[in-house]
Amino acid sequence: MFFNSIDFAIFLPIVFILYWFVTNKNLRLQNFLIVAASYLFYGWWDWRFLSLILFSTIVDYLIGRKLRVEQNEIKRKVLLWTSILVNLGFLGFFKYYNFFLDNFITAFSFFGTEIKSNSLNIILPVGISFYTFQTLSYTIDVYKGKLAPTKDFIAFSAFVSFFPQLVAGPIERATHLLPQFYKKRSFDYVKAVDGARQILWGLFKKVVIADNCAIYANLIFNDSIEYSGSTHVLGALFFTFQIYCDFSGYSDIAIGTSRLFGFDLMRNFNFPYFSRDIAEFWRRWHISLSTWFRDYLYIPLGGSRGGTWMKIRNTFIIFIVSGFWHGANWTFIVWGALNAIYFLPLLLTKNNRNNIETVALGRNFPNIKELSYMLLTFSLTVLSWIFFRANNINHAVSYISEIFSASLLTIPEFENTTGALITILLVMVFTLIEWIGRDGQYALDNLGLKWKRPLRYIMYYAIIIAIFWFAGKEQQFIYFQF
Repeated sequence: MFFNSIDFAIFLPIVFILYWFVTNKNLRLQNFLIVAASYLFYGWWDWRFLSLILFSTIVDYLIGRKLRVEQNEIKRKVLLWTSILVNLGFLGFFKYYNFFLDNFITAFSFFGTEIKSNSLNIILPVGISFYTFQTLSYTIDVYKGKLAPTKDFIAFSAFVSFFPQLVAGPIERATHLLPQFYKKRSFDYVKAVDGARQILWGLFKKVVIADNCAIYANLIFNDSIEYSGSTHVLGALFFTFQIYCDFSGYSDIAIGTSRLFGFDLMRNFNFPYFSRDIAEFWRRWHISLSTWFRDYLYIPLGGSRGGTWMKIRNTFIIFIVSGFWHGANWTFIVWGALNAIYFLPLLLTKNNRNNIETVALGRNFPNIKELSYMLLTFSLTVLSWIFFRANNINHAVSYISEIFSASLLTIPEFENTTGALITILLVMVFTLIEWIGRDGQYALDNLGLKWKRPLRYIMYYAIIIAIFWFAGKEQQFIYFQF
């Protein structure tokens, strides 16, 4: 079920009414409703894969209970690795089986050995990369003693399958989200209104910006050989805003929806395209995944505490694994490695923590230095997104080669330039709103709250009208494929 679908528009108010008006006096019943609604939400796509979520839930619940009483360290490690291997085993099979098989066959072909093997027609379960990491955080934190294992299977099931963030995050830690299922929740009007406002902004990002940018990004990338370097630049820019608005839009809707039900999810995006260096970008982009890898992979490997070689090794590991997490394609691995190359100079010169505060905080405009750093960081990010979007490495290389050719100086030409110009104008308006609201949790967090009510509602209605006006064919969120 998509957030931007009629199905969800019917589903959400029904669950909301049942949650606050039917089950509100019984916490366990409320949690059970969340589990039932979440399984319905996920099963709407393909009910067969509900068994994976249920199996993962049962395994990690039982392992958590066993870790509670087991004192033998060797047996505790066996339990931990059982959880890791089960969860990553499912993820590896569904997501990477054909990738490894194809590369294994290719590797042997270099030595003149032909291996015949058929790839499997495997359907990737939506959201498996997200809920797998979420359940792993529970087992790892219980093992480390950061979290007491739960005895409440319904609450744990609700934590694993919580429908707002089930299929594309944020990837919640058990230490943050699970305890919220233990506490009685009361309806908070202010929180609900704020949640509705964030949902509205998320829908605007997805339907108005991302989906319209997708039209021209797909047009140019899918037929890139036909276009000039200047058109390639435009295609890369369209995809840059498409992926940001698509993914952060999903996160906004997920966080806003959770607030309707009295839950707080972690922030997943913090205006990353206003970053002044790559380190700042990665503190602001897909925060739940970046911090997950930091805490469960980078720091256990030694982080940046060791010598130069260890810092370089760990940086490449975390970025390449992050790239591989996104998909079974060498383009994602190169994308991760490229970002590691961007990041390393900052780490090795100890400048990776220079830009912590919001850019131009308390000012309307950035200074020349801030603006130049933002443009440089944005340009590097756009370049790396080409590898992320390209079909394969050769496609990415040829795409970039055309950008640095003489045709870069020509006027971009492609079908429906009028529609593209309208989309560019929408992106500019969107960027302006994001800039004005960059000190909030999301762009509309504080924007207009001090305005007179008629003016504020004019803004909200304008956004609603834009959503309906520019809405086209219902489009899947990009990160559903990861």
